[in-house]
Amino acid sequence: MGKVSKGVNCSVVGCKTSAERSISKEKFGSGGLSVSGEKRVFLCHEHYKQWKKTTKKERDLDRARFR
Repeated sequence: MGKVSKGVNCSVVGCKTSAERSISKEKFGSGGLSVSGEKRVFLCHEHYKQWKKTTKKERDLDRARFR
C-alpha cells in the first residue's frame, strides 16, 4: 500500500489537495513547479496535468532514445 492510497497531500507549495500520482524527484526535474519533498513528488490531478504539458517534448525525446 503506497502513500498516495493512504491520502498524502500534493507536494506543490501552497496546494492542499490530495495527491493522485507520485513521480521520482529525478524524473520530475523542475517541471515548472516548486515542490517540497525528498525522493518522491506527489501530485494532484491538476498539477500532474500541468507537469505533463510542460515536459511533453522532453519526455518524447527520452522515449525516442530507446527506440
